[in-house]
Amino acid sequence: MHYAGGADPATDRPAHVRAASGIAWVGRRLAVIQDDANFVALVDPASGLAEAVALPRGAGGRRIFDDAHHNKADKLDYEALASISTGDAMLLVALGSGSMPRRESIALIAGLETPRAVTQVCTASRFYAGLRACTSFAGSELNIEGAIYADGWLTLFGRGNGAVRGGMRPVNATCRIEWASLRAHIEDPLHVAPPPPTGVVQYELGSIGEQRLTFTDATLGWASSGAATPVLYLAAAEASPDAINDGEVVGAVVGVIEECEGGTSARWTELRDRNGRILPLKAEGIAIVNGSPGRLLVAVDVDAHDEPSELLEVQIGNWQPERLAIQDTTDA
Repeated sequence: MHYAGGADPATDRPAHVRAASGIAWVGRRLAVIQDDANFVALVDPASGLAEAVALPRGAGGRRIFDDAHHNKADKLDYEALASISTGDAMLLVALGSGSMPRRESIALIAGLETPRAVTQVCTASRFYAGLRACTSFAGSELNIEGAIYADGWLTLFGRGNGAVRGGMRPVNATCRIEWASLRAHIEDPLHVAPPPPTGVVQYELGSIGEQRLTFTDATLGWASSGAATPVLYLAAAEASPDAINDGEVVGAVVGVIEECEGGTSARWTELRDRNGRILPLKAEGIAIVNGSPGRLLVAVDVDAHDEPSELLEVQIGNWQPERLAIQDTTDA
């Protein structure tokens, strides 16, 4: 994925989309957030060319953050993206991972259908403190990687790739956040209390080889008549030492969480190439192709700031239920 206008030193923008970490549809384009660049890329999936929407500058006036610039610790680390319809317009909500204090912010992006988008970045330390205090969701290290909006609620997906700390282990988990209450807190974070996480569900997603699978993104799936809409998720098998540092990726999966007789079923299949080989890709963003059951778009972070993130088309068929994730439910 490359910017149609190329690099722009005046706005500190590189020539390509880097470190893609979440995607969502905005009309016929895909909005892509990047965990180490303060831009939202609006990508034409057919060409891979993007228009840039700049978020506010960060420390030192920069919008890109990496080891080469000696400012990686200053990145906002936006990892989760949800789209919310507000009548005739669309609002994007990007959430920082929360893995460090600098990464406890929420960005709202509106007006994407107009020539001038409006962006707002809010420090949300009180909200993240509440998530971290809910250890059934946060586990040993908080790391938000996905978000879905439906029926007035945000569902957050926590990635269980942290280190063991104080006898506490990392967990893959989801929680629900009332959106109206969170929006009120974002607008007035000093005087309006943040909503607490509720409805926590923990998942044991399994592994590829010896490496545990951990959530990297999620989206609503294809609705069936008379049935609840399933959730599609991505999970990566990455040898990360903790929630901050990267590790070798040995594979990734697309999974589905759906209601079935007797409870909730969660199952997955590996991302493979045309020859059946497991792809060792860090898949970080997922979106369905509307009107095309079985077709997905998946954004890949290549973990190299000088290389563009990739957008893949994935075809899935009828899934067999031999791989099931085990889940525990805990009300926060």
